[in-house]
Amino acid sequence: MSEAPHLLVEDVDGILIATFNRPDKLNAMSLALTHALGEEVERFRDTPDLKVMLIRATGRYFSAGADLREGAGGGMPATGSGIREMHRRLPSRMRQIWDEIEHVEKPFVVAHQGMCVGGSLEMSLSCDFRLAAASAGYAFPEAKFGALPATNGVSRLTRVVGTHWARYLVMANKPATAERALTMGLVHEVFPDATFEDDVMAFCRHLTQQNGEMMGAAKIAIELAADLGVDQAAAVERLTNSALMLAPSYQEELRRHVEGIGAKR
Repeated sequence: MSEAPHLLVEDVDGILIATFNRPDKLNAMSLALTHALGEEVERFRDTPDLKVMLIRATGRYFSAGADLREGAGGGMPATGSGIREMHRRLPSRMRQIWDEIEHVEKPFVVAHQGMCVGGSLEMSLSCDFRLAAASAGYAFPEAKFGALPATNGVSRLTRVVGTHWARYLVMANKPATAERALTMGLVHEVFPDATFEDDVMAFCRHLTQQNGEMMGAAKIAIELAADLGVDQAAAVERLTNSALMLAPSYQEELRRHVEGIGAKR
């Protein structure tokens, strides 16, 4: 009897839905799952009709992180430089896939219905929007072994939640509930468990209604603004809008909006 696919995929109303499907393994991220996810990220990138990519999971865990059993027989490099190179070029291509999620000029949404741990949290930090069910939770277990999350976990975590909460999750090795994650800024919204799936789909459908050119430009401008000084970031805003505001779609939508205001007076 063949094993069920590790990743389930469907397209719904312009939303590419990728679902982790190893509930009996706590959705540990196998090579098959990660490679399939990378293929779907590329399909999403290259398919104009797909507006939003949603990553979700089945079962009581969102994911327990990388499937460590798959790498148990591979051995550990004997030098620091070898370990650094191993992290850079993991067979799973995690780092490259997470980078692609961050760089594709379309929105990625990740929905955590349960615990999100280790590599799956690193993946989630690459996504544009993180949504949590009330029963979700977050942790980096790497500290238990005396190591750091190494597929951009520290760098992206610090960028998202700041040094204050990065110390809490990494150095103190403390887990966070969904509500604590909301306080940290790690997630954008927390929804009730009973309505979570419907709330997530409503959020994704809302995103599909936004202007695609604006979304892509905003994704780039926001990342640049995080790295630049105030004056340079403002220049990025002006430069970006100088292209967006020349588009016929912008001028048409602005005209309708102004006419709508006039009709209400």
